[in-house]
Amino acid sequence: MNKVMTSVVALGVGVAAYSVAQRNNMMSGRQMKRIQRKVKRALF
Repeated sequence: MNKVMTSVVALGVGVAAYSVAQRNNMMSGRQMKRIQRKVKRALF
């Protein structure tokens, strides 16, 4: 249960950071894809 909560919180933080970065155009599309892959690997 604790691991599930931790991953949910981490996912929420990641989504928030992702949307902010997209809005500010801080990252290129290639970097975004790399981060998405990392997040997926961390979750599953």
